[in-house]
Amino acid sequence: MKLLSFGEIIWDVFPDEKHIGGAPLNLAAHVARQGGEAWMLSSVGSDNLGEDALSEIKNFGVNTALVSVSDTFPTGMCLVTLDADAVPHYDLKKDTAYDRIGMPDKIEEQHFDFFAFGTLAMRDEYNRETVKKLLSLDVFDKIYVDINIRPPFFSRDSILLCLENADIVKISDEELPVVLKSLEINKSADAELAAKLLAERFENLEYILITLGADGSLAYDCADKKFYYCSAPKVSVTSTVGAGDSFGATFLVEYSKGKTIPECLKKASEISAYVVTKTEAVPEY
Repeated sequence: MKLLSFGEIIWDVFPDEKHIGGAPLNLAAHVARQGGEAWMLSSVGSDNLGEDALSEIKNFGVNTALVSVSDTFPTGMCLVTLDADAVPHYDLKKDTAYDRIGMPDKIEEQHFDFFAFGTLAMRDEYNRETVKKLLSLDVFDKIYVDINIRPPFFSRDSILLCLENADIVKISDEELPVVLKSLEINKSADAELAAKLLAERFENLEYILITLGADGSLAYDCADKKFYYCSAPKVSVTSTVGAGDSFGATFLVEYSKGKTIPECLKKASEISAYVVTKTEAVPEY
């Protein structure tokens, strides 16, 4: 399996430490952890954070050949502060390197099984245009999108760009009402009805994955109009960061092996349950 993951590379910077992240990077890292060939298409700044990011990405086993280094914009960063009650507050910086991801040279000579992207990196028109150009090329077998809502950095246009081009889409139950409201679809619809409504609206969709937290997950086969369910293993949760990304990565890896949808869901649930027991978004398996 060969994956091209497009989008943000972000450092979560705490008062006394920092952690590398970003949903597209986490996705690529988990694919690499499971033996897939993962490439990252992004940009970092020519600063210390950018240098550290490239080192971390290589340590994950992710190919960095398509990660450019910007002399104009800084590496993506989110400042995390804790209030008196230890509740975290996030300051996601604007105008960073990952907001200016250009078309890579000779990309048309490559071939990938999957092209993955999400909404956060679509917050700027520059990246939306890059994605549209990439989608016009015949270098991807399947398109996977993760509706990764990070208020206020999403729009109806970015959601539409994802859903109008995806073969497989993943949405969390928390994000589902936001997506439905943006598309002027019944925002109070439950997961099953929402999947049916989205499949009717976007005929390109093959599978809709909805993660339900502790209640597990479901997959909707849009062609056969059939639902598949998987319960979530009972574990002690340490951190949910990276869980959804590991779920999506595992589903794609198993799907690429020709596994059935129930088998894909089961393995994805097992890996994501393991990830939430760890502090890191991409722990060692």
